[in-house]
Amino acid sequence: MPRPAADPAKAAETKVLRQKAGQWLRLQREAAGLTQATLAERVGLRYYTFVSQVESGVGRVPVETQGAWAEALGLDPCEFARTLLAYYEPELNRLLFGDGPAARRAAS
Repeated sequence: MPRPAADPAKAAETKVLRQKAGQWLRLQREAAGLTQATLAERVGLRYYTFVSQVESGVGRVPVETQGAWAEALGLDPCEFARTLLAYYEPELNRLLFGDGPAARRAAS
C-alpha cells in the first residue's frame, strides 16, 4: 500500500513544535547551568552538536535516552517525557492525557 503524500501544513506544524521543544530544552539546560558540551557528556553523547540539533528543532531526544536527559537536567523523568511527548507527538499526548498541563505547554 503506497504511503500517503506528506501534508505540508502538518509538516510545518511538526517543525514549529520541534522548535518549541528545542527552546524548552535550551531553557531547562540553561536553568541547570549546563553548557551543551556538559549536557552531551552527562547523557553519554560523543558530540555536543547533537544537543545543538535538538535545541534548534532539527533533531529530537530519543525515547531511550529521555531518562538520562531528565536526570542530567535535574528534572522529573515522567514530566520530562510527558512534556516532550506533547511537543513530538501531540495527538498521542492528547489521547493519553487529554488537555493536561503538558499539552497546554506545547500549544503555547
